[in-house]
Amino acid sequence: MELTFWRNLAALDFFRWKTSQNSGPTAGVGEKREHLYKILVIGELGAGKTSIIKRYVHQFFSQHYRATIGVDFALKVLNWDQHTIIRLQLWDIAGQERFGNMTRVYYKEAVGAFIVFDVTRSATLDAVVKWKQDLDSKVQLPDGSAIPCVLLANKCDQQKEGLVNSPNKMDEYCKDKNFSGWFETSAKENINIEEAARFLVNKILQNDQIIKGNGAQEQSDGERFALNQSPTNTKKSCSC
Repeated sequence: MELTFWRNLAALDFFRWKTSQNSGPTAGVGEKREHLYKILVIGELGAGKTSIIKRYVHQFFSQHYRATIGVDFALKVLNWDQHTIIRLQLWDIAGQERFGNMTRVYYKEAVGAFIVFDVTRSATLDAVVKWKQDLDSKVQLPDGSAIPCVLLANKCDQQKEGLVNSPNKMDEYCKDKNFSGWFETSAKENINIEEAARFLVNKILQNDQIIKGNGAQEQSDGERFALNQSPTNTKKSCSC
């Protein structure tokens, strides 16, 4: 397991270097701007993290995935618009890894996250708070605030248990726990997988614009501004 992890990490480092060689901070006329973002997919064992990633990246679903050991990853390339290519590194973190010592290494440099729970097992929602706390304690944006995190209520094609039966209560839960939003998803039926990913990427891009905008402001007048002092007051919504 440890050897596989370091092999994967080396491959990612090479990919990151290769991308940096092929794209600069600005794009010329007729060229596409490229972004490389690391996104974590975390949650309890059996919540469907691997199934979601396989559906999103490969448009594939199987009932017979083996439990992830340690960490795995996949790459999704998005032609976001006519000027932008986005490469997503999706890190599939094993459900038991919250109790391990490697999560800080796994989480490093992430700019967004999905926390996944199983709507048929209310205990997996109970564990979401601890996953969110663990995430927020180990990775932050440059201003020290939490990275965008979307809650996925997975297996929504099946009978639901608990809080997820009340969308209004789920909205309140997400606002209270500082989630960027939440979606009912089904990897099996391909429900809201693309929509949830696009929502998270939009949040990541918004943060990029704020960071770059503040950097430009600092250079122009020599003053320093906190990232949360942006000109427009954007309100987070937990509704789908």
